[in-house]
Amino acid sequence: MLVEHTLEPIYDKNSQVLILGSIPSLKSREVGFYYSHKKNRFWQTLSQVYQEEIPDSKEAKTKFLKKHHIALFDVLKSCYINSSSDASIKNPIPNDLTEILNTANIKAIFTTGKKAYQLYQKYIYPKTKIEAIYLPSTSPANCKKGIEDLLKREYQKIKNFTD
Repeated sequence: MLVEHTLEPIYDKNSQVLILGSIPSLKSREVGFYYSHKKNRFWQTLSQVYQEEIPDSKEAKTKFLKKHHIALFDVLKSCYINSSSDASIKNPIPNDLTEILNTANIKAIFTTGKKAYQLYQKYIYPKTKIEAIYLPSTSPANCKKGIEDLLKREYQKIKNFTD
């Protein structure tokens, strides 16, 4: 099924890190906000990185991101995808990151999951020439990585690039 990205990027002029997923999941598209599947560990992981309560609303999540100078968006503008399976992505069309990169002082770009990283490298890196830093997916489909592994080895890196 053809999926068009309908979520606005979250960022402001103070954003220092850009985190990119592949494309919003089925649940995120239904809810209208990033990482909205109740078993996705994205918000839990970021909250532990910054030692704060897990934000529980769209407004609280947006405020959290801006407080910590994090921009959030996705690599793809559209693609054919079955449900939320990144492995099924076909005919990807990348998002244009120009506005974010021209507005914010982005020091690092992170991708969540292997597919987001691969798509970034293929479609966006040639334009931006900014290397992406791979982060493991927080999706419930990636249960091999426990929350402690995500925190200790991977997501803590984000703090190295934010004030």
